[in-house]
Amino acid sequence: MFRHIVLYRLKNRTEEAKKALKDRFLTLWGNVPQIKDLEVGTDCLFSGRSYDVALVITFEKREDLSEYKAHPFHVSVSEYVHSVIESSVSCDYEAEV
Repeated sequence: MFRHIVLYRLKNRTEEAKKALKDRFLTLWGNVPQIKDLEVGTDCLFSGRSYDVALVITFEKREDLSEYKAHPFHVSVSEYVHSVIESSVSCDYEAEV
């Protein structure tokens, strides 16, 4: 398995903006066949170092990440994401089952 984790800090850090991004990410499920598992969460501690939204996607193999990134449905979601985020950080790794 291969795991793709991204944390997002939004320009507008309201609960409504977080929910809108979460909902947009959830549309990936079922629309991008490379995704084997998808989880989205919004921050609830609000610490100074917190990001607002976390996206965790599991793929069967590393190569699926490239196919996911090029998939037209992902590209449309990504365009929205880049319009609402201030910054993001990611970590991608081979996951042990």
